[in-house]
Amino acid sequence: MDVKEDILGNNCIEDVSWLCQLSESELDFLMSLKALVIQRAKVIRCEELVNNFDLKTLRALGAVLMENLKAKVKDSFDRSDSTKYCESLDKSNLLKVDIENVLNMEQIESFLYYSKERYRESQSFV
Repeated sequence: MDVKEDILGNNCIEDVSWLCQLSESELDFLMSLKALVIQRAKVIRCEELVNNFDLKTLRALGAVLMENLKAKVKDSFDRSDSTKYCESLDKSNLLKVDIENVLNMEQIESFLYYSKERYRESQSFV
């Protein structure tokens, strides 16, 4: 298996690039969402669901949930407040369907290396 296959797995470079551009809180949100799906799949005894819940599905679900949140915000606040909150939500990388700057494999490798180093450093303080 070459490095590209090892990093991308069954995912396209656009999806992995999008994932690399998420903030820590957005990644936490997606990991929690994935954990919820795994838990529900176990409860309903549908392990197939977990196997079919890939990055593309997670990305789509995250975008749908963020759009739903925007709609709820618009309905819940007066016009001036909802505009401010919706503008803030629009900045979320979870809503970015088309990525202007798709990372190449070298950039993704660098990002992953840097992320691993940051994780190791944070664990040394624990």
